[in-house]
Amino acid sequence: MKILVTGATGNIGRMVVDHLLAGGADDVRALTNNPARAALPAGVEIAEGYLGRVSSLPVAFEGVDRVYLAPMLETIDEVVSLAKQAGIKHIVDLSGEAHWTPIAQAVEGSGRDWTHLFAGDFLENATVWAEQIRASDEIRDPYPAVESVPIAMDDIARVAAKVLLSEGHSGQTYELTGPEVLTRADRIQQIGTALGRTLTVRQVPPDEAVQIFARTMNTAEWYVEITGSMVGWHPEPTTTIADLTGAPATTFAQWAAANTDRFR
Repeated sequence: MKILVTGATGNIGRMVVDHLLAGGADDVRALTNNPARAALPAGVEIAEGYLGRVSSLPVAFEGVDRVYLAPMLETIDEVVSLAKQAGIKHIVDLSGEAHWTPIAQAVEGSGRDWTHLFAGDFLENATVWAEQIRASDEIRDPYPAVESVPIAMDDIARVAAKVLLSEGHSGQTYELTGPEVLTRADRIQQIGTALGRTLTVRQVPPDEAVQIFARTMNTAEWYVEITGSMVGWHPEPTTTIADLTGAPATTFAQWAAANTDRFR
């Protein structure tokens, strides 16, 4: 069974490759626009290209049975059409609700077997505060009380590999979350604990937060707007990761302890 991993240079796609190999896959093809950067393990077949360059996909899709589909809205209709033409049997997509709904809809409309992986806030998004944490013990944030159930990218990759390597997942939508509900202030304080520091949080207006985050991200205005839309939302954690993989989801404290260098 040949499995194609798209976005293999990206954070999650690269991890999917590793988890497939660890799970016993022996015919993995990786789609990457930068093979050198991906540093793929020996034995992984490389297909040069990416989802945004659809002309590169027919060769990459040839002979593929199952595919991990990284999220890319701009070309989703062309991508699923080519997947259908290539005879790909099962598409496992990373998508979600709201902004990402068109991906799930297009995959379902392809006529292929499908599995949706819905994920929200990533643990790794906490690096949005890294610059401030390196400079001060007082962290400014526009919505410190906003809650989420952040998930590790590696946990998403573990689930994707499990689904690609086993049966019984067709037509399923898996809601993937971390193990606990945390406010943004909770996460900042847990980073402080991992660093051996006491971090405090000061709420600032959204326009001030945009200026702060714009120093390190190109989508600061969008990020602050999306965060603000979560005010009053009270999410619930799921046990999907543990149920599917047999191992619990990564806690934020575990991630922070393993990633202190990102904040020093």
